[in-house]
Amino acid sequence: MIDLTTLTIARARKKLDAKEFSAVELTQAYLDEIKKKNKELNAYLEVYDDVLDQAKKADELIASGESHPLLGIPLAIKDVILIKGRKVSAASKILENYVASYDATVISKLKKQGVIFLGRTNTDEFAMGGSTENSAYGVTKNPYDTRRVAGGSSGGSVVAVAANLALGALGSDTGGSVREPAAFCGIVGFKPTYGRMSRHGLIAMGSSLDCIGQIAKTTEDAKIIYDAINGYDVLDSTSIKDTTYPKASLKKVIGVPWDLVNGEGVNSEVKENFKESIKKLETLGFKIKDIHIQNLDTALATYYIIMPAESSTNLARFDGVRYGLHKDGKNLLEDYKLTKGAGFGKEVRRRILIGAYVLSAGYYDAYYGKAQAVREILKKEFAKAFADVDMIATPTAPFVAWKIGEKSDPVSVYLADIFTITANMVGVPAVSIPSGFSKVEGKDLPLGIQFMAPHGGENLLFEVGKKFEEMR
Repeated sequence: MIDLTTLTIARARKKLDAKEFSAVELTQAYLDEIKKKNKELNAYLEVYDDVLDQAKKADELIASGESHPLLGIPLAIKDVILIKGRKVSAASKILENYVASYDATVISKLKKQGVIFLGRTNTDEFAMGGSTENSAYGVTKNPYDTRRVAGGSSGGSVVAVAANLALGALGSDTGGSVREPAAFCGIVGFKPTYGRMSRHGLIAMGSSLDCIGQIAKTTEDAKIIYDAINGYDVLDSTSIKDTTYPKASLKKVIGVPWDLVNGEGVNSEVKENFKESIKKLETLGFKIKDIHIQNLDTALATYYIIMPAESSTNLARFDGVRYGLHKDGKNLLEDYKLTKGAGFGKEVRRRILIGAYVLSAGYYDAYYGKAQAVREILKKEFAKAFADVDMIATPTAPFVAWKIGEKSDPVSVYLADIFTITANMVGVPAVSIPSGFSKVEGKDLPLGIQFMAPHGGENLLFEVGKKFEEMR
């Protein structure tokens, strides 16, 4: 019997190589858990029918003496990342039953490692949301309290790992979509520097914000996945080379924007937990510095202009002509209207409308142009802050996971992103690490602490993450 609750990728690698269990046995253990739990949690939209065949091939490679960090490791993949010959729907009716014609670059790299792909996981439609309530295929539920959201948009991937339905997973992070659900479900969510991870084969939402993120139980496991798939890719014009940024060294100074942390809308227990986490960091020898980043209070509003604008442009391609859902009208314009009306959900339509508005003649300069100007100011402010500190720490989310259906006002959901969106706006790497629990209605609900590092500073995040986990 394999104990999945304590199993990590690092431990599984050693046990597979030592023949303590086979890839088939490990995979079967996850399939058994999926069968038991997925109906209630709704983490997977599809479990692949060739999973055990993939595991058999991995066992053959292990038997031949081959070894890679992820060989024979069962992973879950968010339903926005293309795997050739498999369905990918972005949890939308407009792409229902669409089959990918090529592999995303990160998938090609995982295939070379001998990864076992368990299935595709649920997400907010086109990754638009912070709760996985916006999926066309039902809500993903939080394993700590199934009345509550898992967070989003990578809720399915996060729940797969948190509920022991996968050993690790890939998600996408445009404004916190890996980190926020990781905090809500008590695991690690990692977002790399923009351009460090190829976006080729990722269904685009906000092209200047999107990152493929790593989801795991520990920082060490997140690093194993990151190491396997990062790197320059000629197929992604925004991809950067390893030499783009100098490797940062840990000086043990962490900046905290206390004015933001102590601001309105942040739950008192979240503040208290964060202060306790800061004390732990001080016992580890870190110096804590109070920092003020000008215009940080404008970041959320700026994000919710840029992201819908880019989303609106990216989603224009889903017109029912080349692929996906198609509805027949009296003419081409009616075809478009009927197809998009039937295929896109409410949140996607809302963001398309906002994006089209801010990009329209007469409003472009007033909204989109100003938002881009503010973004450039924020980048300079963060660069200035990182000249004095190694990292910036905040809570990951301002409150715990809310009850399903509780936040009917979309703006209240958008406010969950106040700590996470800045990393995407300025392109720096960030990680959410479990920091404790808050007892709500008799349930222990997870909390997370977020660390942001300068561009290319992933090594700093892995280092502090490992140290922080050892204190738990």
